[in-house]
Amino acid sequence: MTMPTTEPETSAVLARILAHLPAAGASEDPLYLQLAGAMRQLIERGELRGGEALPSERVLVKATGLSRVTVRSAIDDLFRDGLIARRRGAGSYVSPHVDQPLSVLIGFTADMARRGAEARSIVLSKTTGLPDPEEMLKLGLSPSEPVLRLSRVRLSDNDPLAVEHAVVPLFAVGSADIGESLYETLKRNGYMPVRALQRLRSAIADKKEADLLRVVAGSPILHIERHSFLANGRAIEVTKSSYRGDRYDFIAELKLEP
Repeated sequence: MTMPTTEPETSAVLARILAHLPAAGASEDPLYLQLAGAMRQLIERGELRGGEALPSERVLVKATGLSRVTVRSAIDDLFRDGLIARRRGAGSYVSPHVDQPLSVLIGFTADMARRGAEARSIVLSKTTGLPDPEEMLKLGLSPSEPVLRLSRVRLSDNDPLAVEHAVVPLFAVGSADIGESLYETLKRNGYMPVRALQRLRSAIADKKEADLLRVVAGSPILHIERHSFLANGRAIEVTKSSYRGDRYDFIAELKLEP
């Protein structure tokens, strides 16, 4: 088989895909599933990394001898499962996944910075007011102690990853300009949380969430509620978030009880 001329990185990816394709007649699966399966294995094993460019449909057609419809069906199959992303005018890429350890308390901005990505936020709303009954209960506030409510879309390198709705006591942030990092403001004011409880549940994106996260309505997402505490045990933050299921993997290390 003659390898088509492509960029060196794409040529290497193509060679790996071809190496994982079943031999002719070795599989009873439809041809598009055989091609999708070869790429799926490489992605799930980490041999194709997040953000890595895939060969174009034209290159795959020429290299595999499959029809354009078959190749496109394979790409569509991976796209529906969130394993690849498309960029207009730039082809298909392996979806970048963020592995977030559940044992680490870290804000979004700091997390992206340590990964070499630029964090940015789109503020949806920023208001102050008296707490509702749920906020009073979770933050241990009296009815007269005001809170700050901050709703934002969190982006990494201009790619939306999460929608966050945070509530903190107003005294913890004061009149400071929060900027990109709520945790930096809390730390600067002496109210940095040191531990948190997180509750995760799977969900599907409604139209509003889908629009904000730039995904299709009905796409898998993770609803996460974080309840953070100071060193003295006082509650300082409640944040409810919707994370893109195709971009975030939350990792927990388990140990056998002695």
